[in-house]
Amino acid sequence: MRLLALATELSRCRTVLRLFDDLAMLAYTKQYGLGAKEEDVFVRWVSVLGNVADQLYYPCEHVAWAADAKVLHVNSARWWALSTALWGLSLLLGIAKSLWTALKLRQKLRNSTVAFTSRLPRSKQRAVAAQIREEVLTLLSNLADLGNAVHWLPPGVLWAGHLPPWLVGLLGTVSSLLSVYQAARARGSQTDATTP
Repeated sequence: MRLLALATELSRCRTVLRLFDDLAMLAYTKQYGLGAKEEDVFVRWVSVLGNVADQLYYPCEHVAWAADAKVLHVNSARWWALSTALWGLSLLLGIAKSLWTALKLRQKLRNSTVAFTSRLPRSKQRAVAAQIREEVLTLLSNLADLGNAVHWLPPGVLWAGHLPPWLVGLLGTVSSLLSVYQAARARGSQTDATTP
C-alpha cells in the first residue's frame, strides 16, 4: 500500500510538472514544422501527426488537472479521457515510426553486408546497429506506456481498468528506466563526440 501511495503522489507530481511543458513542445513543433528536412515521407507525416497529438495533449491534461483541483468547473473525467486518448495516439504513432525506422535501418545494414557495391565501412555499420538498438528501446518504452495509456482509458476500451496495480507500476517503471538509460547513452555519446 505504501508503494501505491508513493506511485500516486509521483504521478500527481509529474502531472503538475507537465503544466510547464507547453512552450517547450510548441517550440519543438514549430522547429520541426512539416518535416521538410526528413528524407522518409512516412516518418515525416507520422512525426507531424505525433507532434499535433502531443500539442493537443498538454492543454487537455491541464484542463483535467484544473478541474480536479477545483480551479475550473468542468467534468474532469472527459478531459482525462481525451488527454489519455491523445497520449495513446501519440504512442501508437511513435511505435509505428520506431518500427518503420528500425526495419529500414536493418534492411540497410543487411544490404551493406551482402552487396559489395553498397558495402558500408565497419564504423558506419556499427553506427547503424546502434541506431537500430535505440529505435528498439524507444519501441519497447512506447509499448510499455501504451499498456498504461489503454488501462487509464474509460472502461470498455480494450483492457481499460483491468490491469492489476503491480503491472501498471511495472510498465511505468520499465518505460522510465528505458528512458533514463537512453538519456544516459545519448549524453555519453555527446561527451565522446566532443572529447578530443
